[in-house]
Amino acid sequence: MAFFCSASRSLLRRHAKLHASLWRSLSGAATKEERIDAAGYHVAGGPSFMRGAVFWEPNRPLTTEEFHMPRPKAGELLIKTKACGVCHSDLHVMKGELPFSSPCVVGHEITGEVVDHGAHTDTGVIKRFPIGSHVVGAFIMPCGNCFFCVKGQEDLCEAFFAYNRAKGTLYDGETRLFLRSNGKPVYMYSMGGLAEYCVVPANALAVLPNSLPYTESAILGCAVFTAYGAMRHAAEMRAGDSVALHLHLNLLLHLLPLPATKIAKAFGAAEIIAVDVLDEKLQSARMLGATHTINALKEDVVDKIKEITGGLGVDVAVEALGKPLTFMQCTKSVRDGGKAVMIGLAPTNAMGEVDITRLVRRQFAITLCTYQSDMVNIVFFHMTKNIETVKIIGSYGARARQDLPQLVKLAETGIFNLQNTVSRKCKFEEANSAYEDLDRGKIVGRAVVEIM
Repeated sequence: MAFFCSASRSLLRRHAKLHASLWRSLSGAATKEERIDAAGYHVAGGPSFMRGAVFWEPNRPLTTEEFHMPRPKAGELLIKTKACGVCHSDLHVMKGELPFSSPCVVGHEITGEVVDHGAHTDTGVIKRFPIGSHVVGAFIMPCGNCFFCVKGQEDLCEAFFAYNRAKGTLYDGETRLFLRSNGKPVYMYSMGGLAEYCVVPANALAVLPNSLPYTESAILGCAVFTAYGAMRHAAEMRAGDSVALHLHLNLLLHLLPLPATKIAKAFGAAEIIAVDVLDEKLQSARMLGATHTINALKEDVVDKIKEITGGLGVDVAVEALGKPLTFMQCTKSVRDGGKAVMIGLAPTNAMGEVDITRLVRRQFAITLCTYQSDMVNIVFFHMTKNIETVKIIGSYGARARQDLPQLVKLAETGIFNLQNTVSRKCKFEEANSAYEDLDRGKIVGRAVVEIM
């Protein structure tokens, strides 16, 4: 077997020459100027402070803290948060399985109302998102200016990974969050959405029509966004394809079968095979469009998929766990010439296996990315001949400016039913218990925190 390091996320941090001032540390107390600036800002006719849920260290409960009202800068909007999804990616950070700057405010799939624009924000942005607009935010917040964003590959945005994921800041190297008690900075996981207000770059937002509810629509920014990116850009799904979704929801890291199944169906998949370890969750997947289900505790996953597909394997297999076992199952269940798409977050230095003999004989074309501490090293393993290939592809999410408006339209036209996807709603004060239940596998669908 050959081993490949998935290490946290498969598409992270790329080498970039950045100004030294943007890499300055945010640890310790904020400068006097920063404190004055943060303390002096408030929404017109509104409060000058807010509450947010803060992660301090692994395996310690979130605490509710008061913050100075976050001030948006050019190209950024201040959002009055209405709802924030409870996602396993946050849980990874909270358990110390993914390194991230702390203290930080977690929460990265939000809906809300625009209440202010940063100074010097482009007039086009202000017209597109006037004050009072309902919006949904994507967890990947593209800068719009880097090499990848200019090419339309916003899911690989250099600034997002170099600043937000590596430093917990926005793209000037600074956070927008400062504690009201002492003015010290707190980092942001994406926009830091588990708070009463959050600052979001305009490129990460889409208008939410009044016909779509705040609470259920929050999952568009991560759960649905991730599934769509995997199906559209990584798998490049076509009508008639067969798809296997390796989900195992009691350990689910980033995706859930509801949007994955519905999006696969929307792309015209002829066979949708859901794999899990709980029958009730498989039943939910079948109700939402899965044509076949496999309980991984009762059947051999690869053998069953081969049986369903007449011995060939599926055209596309999606791995949503970031686990070595499901990585291997995913690669083995795809047919020659098909694609194995990896979207599951994994703990740092997790290893995946590939059968070398099959790789040599069946001409794999392996495209993997390794995540390292401060920069991205994108490693391409091309082992191909002039025959059909099997591709193993990493996928982190969709592309906010292109795809988020499309997802809103899909939801608005009823291609998938958001109300059926969200199985639990909770108050801001109940966020800790929601994450605890998520960790224990007690949440069947998706949980959302209603903030205002």
